[in-house]
Amino acid sequence: MMRSMTGFGRTVMEDADWTQIWEIRSVNSRHLDLKWRLPSQARGLEPRFERVLRRFAVRGRVEISLVLQQREGAGPALRFDAAQASAMLDAVAALADLHGDVFEPDYNRLFAVPSLWERPEEEGDGDMEARLEEGLAAALEDWNESRETEGAALAADLAARAARLGDWVALMDERAPAIREERFAILRERLSDALEAAGGELEEGRFLQEMVILADRLDVSEELTRLRAHLDRLTELLTSGADAGRKLDFTLQECFREIATCGNKIQDAHVSRVVVDFKNELEKCREQVQNVE
Repeated sequence: MMRSMTGFGRTVMEDADWTQIWEIRSVNSRHLDLKWRLPSQARGLEPRFERVLRRFAVRGRVEISLVLQQREGAGPALRFDAAQASAMLDAVAALADLHGDVFEPDYNRLFAVPSLWERPEEEGDGDMEARLEEGLAAALEDWNESRETEGAALAADLAARAARLGDWVALMDERAPAIREERFAILRERLSDALEAAGGELEEGRFLQEMVILADRLDVSEELTRLRAHLDRLTELLTSGADAGRKLDFTLQECFREIATCGNKIQDAHVSRVVVDFKNELEKCREQVQNVE
C-alpha cells in the first residue's frame, strides 16, 4: 500500500520493571532523516534502533522519542558518579580562581549532565534491549498504519486526477485531425490569394509539399502516445505499494515535457486552454506526490 511521509505513531508497553512510551512523528523529506530523543539508558542503542526503523521507512524526516519509567523497587536505580562530579567542580573552581573570580557551584546543573549518571550492570540487559526493540517496532507499525491511511487518500486523489488527464488526452487526440484540416484550408487560401495577387496559379505539387511540412509540425501523435503511456504508468504506480514517490515524481515530469510539446505544436485556442488546465492539474499532482514515500 502506498504510504504518506507524514504520520504519527505511539505505543505504551509495560512489564515488571519498566514502562516504555514510544512516539514517532514524521514529515516529508527527500531522504531518510532521523532525529532521536532517547533517555540516557538507551542512547547507546541508537544504531540498533535505526536498523529496526529502516525496516519500516525509506524516506521522510522522522522524530523518534522514548520515555522510560522504572517501576518502584524494580531493579537497581541509576548511580550518580560523585567522584567525577567533584573533579569537574574542582577544575572549574581552579579556573575561576586563576581569573580572580568567585565560583559558586550550581549543583542542579550537574544533575543534567548525562555522563555523570550510570546504571549498574545487571543480568538481563539483553532482554531489556530486546523489549525496547519490540516497543519501537510496535510504535512503527502504528505509525505506518497512519501513513497508509493518508497514503490511500493520496492515491485516490491522484487516481481521480490521472483519469481527468486521460480524458484531456483523448480530447486532444480527437481534436487534432480537425485542426490539421483547418490549417490546411487556411494555408491553401493564403497561398491562392498570394499567387492571385502576383498573377500566378497555385500548383498542386507545391501545395502538397507545404502540406507535408505543415502536417509534420502539427503532428502530436507521438507525444499523445507517450502521454497515455505515462498516465498508465502513473496509475500502475499508485497501486504498486511503498517507495513510489520518486517514480511518481519522475513520471509527472515526463508528462510535463510531453504536454508542453503538444501546446507548442498545436496552435489552437481550445487546445491551448486544455493544455493550460492539463499543466495546472499536473502541478497539483506534483504537490501531492511530494508527500508520498
